[in-house]
Amino acid sequence: MNVKLFGRTSCGYQRYRCKICKHTYTFHNRKNKEFNERKWFELWIVEGYSARQLVSISRRGIWKIKQILSFWMNKAPDKKTLNYHQIKYLLFDGTYFKHENCLMVLIDNSNGKIVNHKYCIRENYEYARSIFEESKSCGIMPMAITVDGNTSVMRAIKDVWPDIIIQRCLAHIQRQGLSWLRRNPKLEASKKLRDILLSVTKIKNERGKKIFLNTFQKWERKYGKSVNLLSSKDKVFSDLKATRNLLINALPSMFHYLKDKNIPSTTNKIEGYFSRLKIIYRQHRGLLKGRRKDFFKWYIYFKN
Repeated sequence: MNVKLFGRTSCGYQRYRCKICKHTYTFHNRKNKEFNERKWFELWIVEGYSARQLVSISRRGIWKIKQILSFWMNKAPDKKTLNYHQIKYLLFDGTYFKHENCLMVLIDNSNGKIVNHKYCIRENYEYARSIFEESKSCGIMPMAITVDGNTSVMRAIKDVWPDIIIQRCLAHIQRQGLSWLRRNPKLEASKKLRDILLSVTKIKNERGKKIFLNTFQKWERKYGKSVNLLSSKDKVFSDLKATRNLLINALPSMFHYLKDKNIPSTTNKIEGYFSRLKIIYRQHRGLLKGRRKDFFKWYIYFKN
């Protein structure tokens, strides 16, 4: 052999030396280099690693790491093919980041994968309809979808999929109602209605549904008319009226999950996804506004 090992470079690469011409050199594997850089980028996106942490892992300089991150952020993720025709049960919800833009996601309940998403200004009819139409054009014809109760979103769903079953999220109903009634209400009607709301997420069968409906009907017969006549100028009274109307309007769409076990009763699966995403997002607080859309694209791609 006319070549011998000759130490390592400052970056840790093996150096070789020719015994004849005394020339030193290193070998570079381009595919391996791209694989490693993509892996570091994935750690930055999914695990929230800082650039300085990547420097210690990769033994690259800070500017090189920033170049790598910028390179991959400018690229679009590969399109993953899903079996859209088999997707029958969906969840939909949106979340805001610093009260600015909104990320809306559509999740397949069977495997928890995001089938479509949109980073937009707000969660309204226009943007919701666009995400549903895109999904329909891919071949998604769902039987049921669980949503938080946003009326503009539900209207968009019915306009795109007229025959779909819309299940209202029980956790959202409970959370919204309890926030309006407050923790320690003074009115007797509010106390009773609060107890009813606390039982919403505990309904697991037809018997539980019947008990809930009977309890609410008794409350409505006793307090319904008097609550409806309360002044809307008073904040406490108006919130009590809003809670009553919330339950009355939600009742027709609250119990579809009892007839079909594949229909989720809440959007908690999305809420958990959003909470993990926001933890990672906060670790990249210096992210430029123009980069946020690309960040969410890559995060969803890696998580899927």
